[in-house]
Amino acid sequence: MLSFEIVRLIMLVLDIYTWVIIAAAVISWVAPNPYNPAVRVLLRLTEPVMAPIRQLLPPWKTFGLDFSPMIVILLIQWAVKPLLWALVG
Repeated sequence: MLSFEIVRLIMLVLDIYTWVIIAAAVISWVAPNPYNPAVRVLLRLTEPVMAPIRQLLPPWKTFGLDFSPMIVILLIQWAVKPLLWALVG
């Protein structure tokens, strides 16, 4: 069993990561400079999680739309967080 404080810390990190995913998705709508340090940090933080989902559901199969940010956020909200609360007991 995890302690309540550890679960709250993990959930805080997941909330921050959700906002990082949203920021990376919004920045991808405008042609970002790939050499900008902020863009590089966002890509470095999000690509390891987004790439496997893009392999399962590539944008060319979804009319050019990339649903990987939405899928990752839904997985965090609907799967990971309830699992963490279940571990608290």
